Formats: sequence, structure tokens, C-alpha cells
Amino acid sequence: MVARPSQSTMRRMAEEIQPTKEQRSWILSWLPSWCPTSPSHLKDAEEKMLKSVNRPFSRQHVRISNGDYLWTLAFSTRPQAGSPPGPPAPHRSPLVLLHGFGGGLALWAQNLDCLSSSGPVYALDLLGFGRSSRPQFSADPEGAEGQFVEALEEWREKVGLEEMVLLGHNLGGYLSAAYTLKYPQRVKHLVLVEPWGFPARAENPNHHSIPVWIRAMGAVMSPFNPLAGLRLAGPLGPMLVQTIRSDFKQKYSSVFEDNTVSDYIYHLNAQTPSGETAFTNMTIPYGWAKRPMLERIGQVQAHIPVSFIYGSRSSIDSHSGYAFKKTRPDVQITVIRGAGHYVFADQPDDFNQTVLRILAGTQEKMPR
Repeated sequence: MVARPSQSTMRRMAEEIQPTKEQRSWILSWLPSWCPTSPSHLKDAEEKMLKSVNRPFSRQHVRISNGDYLWTLAFSTRPQAGSPPGPPAPHRSPLVLLHGFGGGLALWAQNLDCLSSSGPVYALDLLGFGRSSRPQFSADPEGAEGQFVEALEEWREKVGLEEMVLLGHNLGGYLSAAYTLKYPQRVKHLVLVEPWGFPARAENPNHHSIPVWIRAMGAVMSPFNPLAGLRLAGPLGPMLVQTIRSDFKQKYSSVFEDNTVSDYIYHLNAQTPSGETAFTNMTIPYGWAKRPMLERIGQVQAHIPVSFIYGSRSSIDSHSGYAFKKTRPDVQITVIRGAGHYVFADQPDDFNQTVLRILAGTQEKMPR
């Protein structure tokens, strides 16, 4: 039986809190006036993204320790008004969606209606990203990873979930795996969508395979966060996102005709960096994990099903998934044709159906 949040828990979840004012250095205090962004701009951009979602949901800051909070969308299983009566839906473990680096919960806009049609779904902004609090992270990669994981565990406890199907994209996939290693009793199924940080960096001391200009740029930018250039661009930042990531307009063209998505991505990443800084501390050039997950994923308990979802056109190869499958033959790997790294946005219908099949399989294995 899947435990459902009590009424008191839901009331606590629904409690809106005002983000605490964090201490900033003089340069970070100057940046907001230079960048055309603010928390209210991000709130408005997110609301525009979520207008495309039809099913009812609640949204709230969920308080965790140290004054931090995780911004959360929650979709329940209650039937929509006007729907015909029918037999009660079978219980399914809640699906929890974790976005990737530089992302936010509204990027699941094309998936939320479909995925919540068969059971409860939660989407949240990772600690340090989106509309969640932006604390100072440990400079130690293991410590930073631990802060992400403990924030998710505190969130789960506050929401009242006994166990969940945990689905993460990119950095969210890495953190989903890390959480599963630490709290295996809370994960019903681990779903890794184009996960970052799995393979170790190849031994290549001379970097012959990396173009000179990339090495030079990496050396210049190494002291900075990956998205520092976006903030330093100031008023040109929104146009910079529209130009560099023009592909996002095409990914969401079925629901938005304007720059709604690029505006959202800009405001997500023009705020004071926090999770971005943690990510920087967890990486080595050029984007490899200091603590590769492939070296640890084999420790996931054998009774926890693991599924990988990749896009056929992605720059992230699927070798890590297949390498893990050699030691865990029951691992499921799905490659969605025509999709790139943002597989859930490139081919949302195929992605949604893939996840629904995984959820159905998880439901069949639940005790009656």
C-alpha cells in the first residue's frame, strides 16, 4: 500500500513562504540591476510555461532544514470535475521528477498532463536551482552531492511519501542515483534520463582529442561558473539565450509560439548562482564528474529496478547504460528515435508513453 500524505502534511506543504534574503557580495548585489531579472520575473516566466498544463495541481514551497525550501508542483489522483464516475484507480507509487543542470520544473510542461493521468506526480526545483532556496554549498564534491541528497530526503519526509519512482534528467539523474544509493528503501524504481556524470574522464594527459580553442577557453573560464557569461551579458542576456539555445523554441513549438521557453531558461539561470556553483565543484574539465557514478551504480540494491532513457541524437552516448547492463542484465534501456539530450521535450509523446510503461510495470509488481 502506498502511503498518502495526511491532511496536516498537505497543509504544511501548501504553506507559502517568503524566500529569505541571503547575504551577497557587492558584485552579486550589483548583478540584478545589470541583469533584467528578479525572483518575480522567474515566477512570471514559470507561470507562462505552466499555462499549457491542463490537469489541476498545487504548488508550494516545502520547508526543509536550515531555512531552505524546495519549490514543488503536486498532481493528485483525484478525478477532475465533470469526469464520469468509475472504479477507483489502482494505487501507484508517486512519480518524482528531477530536472537537469540549468533547468527547472516547468520544463516538464509537455509531460505533466500525461504522466499524472495514472497516478500522483511531483516535480520540484532542485536545491540551489529555479525557485528553490539558493544556499551556499560545500566546495567538496562529496559534500555538495550530500547536500542535494539530504535536501531530497527531507523533502520526501515532509511530503509524506513512503517510497517513490524517482526519475531524473541530466544532473537530476546523477542525484537520483546518489539518493538511491543512500536511501534504497525509499525508491521503488530508478529512471535515469540522459544522466550526467556516469563515465570517468578518459586518461588523456595531453588532451590531443580536444581542440586547442576549447582548451584555451576552458583555461580562461575555469575560475567561473558555467553560466557566468549569461549574467555578465547583462541586458543582452535574454537575446543571448534566444540565439544560443534557439532549439528550445522548436522543442516546445506545439505549445508556445513566442519566446516563453527561452525567457524561462534565462530567468532560471540569471539569478544568484548556487546549485550552479555546486555543480562546478562537482566537475573537472570539461564537464566530467569528479565522482563518476558508473563506479558506484553497481551498489544499487538488486531488488530496485533501473531504467535508462536516451535520445538517438543525443551528445550523451548510451555506453554507460549498456556497461551497467552487463552487470545487471535486468536493466532496461530505451533509445527514443529522433530525440536529443532533452528527450522529454524533443519527443514528448514517445517519452511519456515510455515512462507510463515503466510505471505500469512498477504497479504490477506492487503487493495487492
